Amino acid sequence: MDQGIVIDLAQNTLWTIIIVSAPMLSLALMVGLIVSIFQTVTSIQEPTLAFIPKILAVFIGILIFGPWMLKTLMDFIINLYTNFNYYLG
Repeated sequence: MDQGIVIDLAQNTLWTIIIVSAPMLSLALMVGLIVSIFQTVTSIQEPTLAFIPKILAVFIGILIFGPWMLKTLMDFIINLYTNFNYYLG
């Protein structure tokens, strides 16, 4: 296995991880920001208040983006398995 092949495979793997996790992370970030602004405006200092909305947002995001995430991961795995001989030697 050549060094360039390993670097290319690692780059594709990391890019796939970033692309698949981005919707969930951005949803959690947006909900956390909104809840933090709400807590600041209302002077509510409850640390567990942001936890439930984030979980609900990520769960709804999984329901919405789940098929796309599954297709992206399946395409990556199919590409990995079809080029298995190329990666080995």
